[in-house]
Amino acid sequence: MPRFLADLRAPQVADLSAGAVAILPIGSIEQHGPHLPLSTDLVVADTLARDAATAFGDEIELVLLPTLAYSKSNEHAWSAGTMWLSATTLLAVLDDIARCLATTPVQRLVMLNGHGGNSALLQVASRDIRLAHGLRTFVMHPSLPPDHGGTAPASELGMGIHAGLEETSLMLHLRPDLVRMDLAERSVPEHLASFERVGWGRPVSFGWLSDDFGTNGTLGDPTGATAERGKERYEAMLAAAGESLREIARFDPRRPR
Repeated sequence: MPRFLADLRAPQVADLSAGAVAILPIGSIEQHGPHLPLSTDLVVADTLARDAATAFGDEIELVLLPTLAYSKSNEHAWSAGTMWLSATTLLAVLDDIARCLATTPVQRLVMLNGHGGNSALLQVASRDIRLAHGLRTFVMHPSLPPDHGGTAPASELGMGIHAGLEETSLMLHLRPDLVRMDLAERSVPEHLASFERVGWGRPVSFGWLSDDFGTNGTLGDPTGATAERGKERYEAMLAAAGESLREIARFDPRRPR
């Protein structure tokens, strides 16, 4: 059965095994266009982590850490309500959490990242934590971001990376009460499609802020989003999470003897 770290009593922490896998969900509080709530990334990361812990906790010893709501969202700093940590602060927070986890028997830490803007920084944190605290560290995403080789719907020209079709569909499935589809608008920076080498998922990446593109803060086309599409996508995400956690639980980079 899954264990929620914050609900354990101190003697129960000592009973955790070295084979346990700790999951730290990481979300964000940031603008998601006019139609989605600031909590979108937080909702997805937190819900998936809880559902994965419940669904797979009987076969894998999973320990769910409290979700980290704030992260590196400064690409949305222009929008009031966005709450973001600097890279220095987030790295320090993650290091502090890992330092505390390392006092328990648990030796594996998964950072389940719900916000694409954290991706590069979490790779840095993953290695630093491995070196400083000896934990086996992993970075997982609910789904692979386009700038990491993931795909976006063709209708969004590969640029559906923020509050677009997929993310809006997910929220219609998970928290429809927070979605305003009457405010959803297609906001795809189509002028960038002519660039073959510079862009998301292309050979040359670029530094960007979400108000660079002349859109309403959305980067994608949420207008065709449906709860049915979101349910299908979420179920696939949950199944993939289970497959990843099974491998993480037995992963060892050392050569077999």
